[in-house]
Amino acid sequence: MPHHQTALRLVAPVAVLALTLTACGGGDDTADAKSTGTAQAKASPSPEPTSGGERGAGESATGKVAEDPGEVTYEVLAQKVDVGTEAEAAKVVSEPDKVKGKVLAVAHVKYTHKSGPALTEGSDVHDGATVFADGQRGSVLIGASEDAAGCEDPYDVEAWKQGESHVFCETYVIPANAKSVEVHWSEEDGEPFIWKFPNG
Repeated sequence: MPHHQTALRLVAPVAVLALTLTACGGGDDTADAKSTGTAQAKASPSPEPTSGGERGAGESATGKVAEDPGEVTYEVLAQKVDVGTEAEAAKVVSEPDKVKGKVLAVAHVKYTHKSGPALTEGSDVHDGATVFADGQRGSVLIGASEDAAGCEDPYDVEAWKQGESHVFCETYVIPANAKSVEVHWSEEDGEPFIWKFPNG
């Protein structure tokens, strides 16, 4: 369930923020929905599909990421989404007109290094995470400080050994009237794992 906050403590000065209006994948959404249904149908006999599918609250997924120095298997869990207000969104962007009717959604995703080599130069695992609202991809907020309570900056994590976990956050701009928020995470070229959170 999203946690509404009176003040999101993740914003940096307006001057360093830029709103990247990413294209809402037109054709991909239908393909994702179909393949998610297919993955669920195949998943019935097995508790964990090989790639993609909906996850329940508190249910993790397992995926592989090509890291330097080698492939690492991670356990991934979308913990929550903090949804802010329109006023908060307007304060953190350089062009407030671009976020009228929109709010910030901060997804908290926990990654646990399950197997593979220890990392010494950071990780790319968080690159597979995105936020959707009512089935449409949100707009990523570039330059948002990811140091809200409970969040770590992925670029500060250099040494990462098997068994260790880190929580990275992704900040997106979504419509204020969205009924549901989804956190997607996928392996490279894999189907997304999807966690749904009601908005409101």
